[in-house]
Amino acid sequence: MRELTYTGRWAAAWRQAPDPVLDSDLGAIVAPVAATSCDVDSAILAGHGFLDPPFPLGHECVARVVDVGDAVTGVVPGDLVVVPWSISCGTCDPCRSGLTAHCASVPHMAMYGAPIGGAWGGLFSDLVRVPWADAMLVPLPAGLDPVAMAAASDNWSLSWRLVAPHLKARPGARVLVVARGSIGLYVCDIARALGAGDVLYVDPDPGHRAIAESFGARTVEALEPIRHGFDIAVEATGRVDQLESALKSLAPEGICESAGNHFRPGGLPLLDMYLTGVTLRIARDNVRGHIPHALELAASGTVAPGRVVSHVLDWEDLPQGLVARHLKPVFVRRDLLPDRAS
Repeated sequence: MRELTYTGRWAAAWRQAPDPVLDSDLGAIVAPVAATSCDVDSAILAGHGFLDPPFPLGHECVARVVDVGDAVTGVVPGDLVVVPWSISCGTCDPCRSGLTAHCASVPHMAMYGAPIGGAWGGLFSDLVRVPWADAMLVPLPAGLDPVAMAAASDNWSLSWRLVAPHLKARPGARVLVVARGSIGLYVCDIARALGAGDVLYVDPDPGHRAIAESFGARTVEALEPIRHGFDIAVEATGRVDQLESALKSLAPEGICESAGNHFRPGGLPLLDMYLTGVTLRIARDNVRGHIPHALELAASGTVAPGRVVSHVLDWEDLPQGLVARHLKPVFVRRDLLPDRAS
């Protein structure tokens, strides 16, 4: 089989790899049918990551189940499933507590799309091994388009977690979104659907701002001067200065969720944070527990995740299409897609 491999700054290529095989009764082999780039992939391709190439890329996809172990009961060959980005067994203490990104059955940070916590390959591959099928794979609800939901492995479900629990606790809250990629746009869509009283989206890209406006958000190019009074702030830029601006824009006892991968150095306004009494969370998402909730919202018809998809490209175009710096390209294997999405 082939796996798409990051080979250097803004460069990727197909490389041959052995076909994955089932190594336990609990596993599955899947074939990605609609895969997309996470916002962090752009940072990796730009050379901002901390891992040297080459390594397989990709950790967001909807896949079709090809084979399953004898003990698997939740999926069967032919099913369409969301494949979570992190590897988790579902039975260890962290997994049972919902901390699937910290599974104790695998090395720390085990994931698809980066060689940390073991060599699990990437989801931009013709075939992928899933070690614990029942614990990891989430069937795609009937009627949902795999292309629109390709990001459910990470960015779409992460975006749900960034705002949905907070809006449940603070109905009508004011939400600030400081972003550069798909996460911020998904947050705008979800926040409005769940009753945010106000959503302000900050991004220098006019095309991104137009999408945010289509979700009912107000938009500005830059957060200057600092605007205080937001109950919830979401930063998804990976830039510490933007995180600082988001923190300074919070109302007393406000909450800031940082979804940016902060590879760049910088400092935080710790005194301001102390005086305001804000809560800051910077974390990889324990996505497996959030995927069903995010899919349920997608199926409700109150959101439009497909609006963030910028390009639908053929699977064979991955090496060129991934490095073209599109907002949210989805790469599809049309022969494996259901008729409704082909």
